[in-house]
Amino acid sequence: MAQYEGLMDFTITDEMQEMLDMAHELCRNEVVPRRAEMDEHEKFPHEIFQKFGQAGLFGIMFEEKYGGLGLSPFLTVLAIEIMSEYCLGVATSAGAIKLGALPIEHGGTEEQKQKYLTPLAKGEKIAAFALTEPGAGSDVPNLKTFAEKKGDRYVLNGTKQWITNAGVADIYTVFALTDKTKGPRGISCFIVEKGTKGLSFGKLEQKMGIRCSHTRQVILEDCEVPAENLVGLKPNAGFIHAIKTLISSRPFIATMGTGLATGAYKEALKYARQREQFGKNIINFQAVQHMLADMVTKIEASRLLAYRAAKYSLNNHPESARYSAMAKLLSSETAVQVCNDALQLHGGYGFTKDYPVEKMYRDAKILTIYEGTSQIQKNEIGAYAIKDAAQLK
Repeated sequence: MAQYEGLMDFTITDEMQEMLDMAHELCRNEVVPRRAEMDEHEKFPHEIFQKFGQAGLFGIMFEEKYGGLGLSPFLTVLAIEIMSEYCLGVATSAGAIKLGALPIEHGGTEEQKQKYLTPLAKGEKIAAFALTEPGAGSDVPNLKTFAEKKGDRYVLNGTKQWITNAGVADIYTVFALTDKTKGPRGISCFIVEKGTKGLSFGKLEQKMGIRCSHTRQVILEDCEVPAENLVGLKPNAGFIHAIKTLISSRPFIATMGTGLATGAYKEALKYARQREQFGKNIINFQAVQHMLADMVTKIEASRLLAYRAAKYSLNNHPESARYSAMAKLLSSETAVQVCNDALQLHGGYGFTKDYPVEKMYRDAKILTIYEGTSQIQKNEIGAYAIKDAAQLK
């Protein structure tokens, strides 16, 4: 296992720290003043993304040869964590750009990577990942969208559900059956560009949280795409692309959880330090200190597991799937718990929109649902436990 030595090294170089400091400053200056309004009016963060693009934040997520900054891939995880600290909706839409790009990164040809990853890295375009369907959420092999080969084109028909960035994205990685007789081994992945005839979108979903992140159906009705838009130019390889993408993306979701929880914890600290009851600030009460202690301990435990999962994923470690599932489970559940406690510490004020913990509380729940529910993560972790048990002597 010598090739995996150093995977627990989370050292931040000076160059990386400069980018992270810039990300914090951008979020404080651009996200914080707008997040309540964007949430209230379901406004997509176009202006914020323009600033992110100009500053190179999207370039962090991609290799230099595709227009990225050529920095450590681990920096992507850290940047998404920072965005989540200030607004999970913004982070979700930003992360979905990387999510939509991952199938191309994992399985695309060099020409496809140059054509589609470069504008994403420069912040010129937005991507979306279209896998889930109305009847196939966690049950990916049961998807019904079908792609029929006709000459030098594929004709796609079907509906995708709960697609982040749908309607605003320029590039969609869409999964569809190309051979119905092969089940999951008959799934392919296609790159569908906005404006393609037969591509349309459903209504903007009215969500409890992450409301500035747009979620819609992606509807494909005799949608024709050139055969050259088949990812990797290989039919029936889409299920592998999907699995690799989900394993790669779950550490991002885990760090979204630690980022959001960190933001809620900081809000709780600020409030507890200034709120007076019975003649002293409530941070001086032992009951409050114990709540804060539990919050920060859970956050740090989640962060370490998330970073480990991210390092494993980035280095194709054989245990990456297991650790991605554990990190996603722990961090998402921690975020819900921490946001709940942060709101509780605010008392009645936390239940109003005057304080950001109200929004954070609503946002947190989605982390236990998208990219595989907590129950799905437990199924996967349990499957590894069965393997572990079989190896015991």
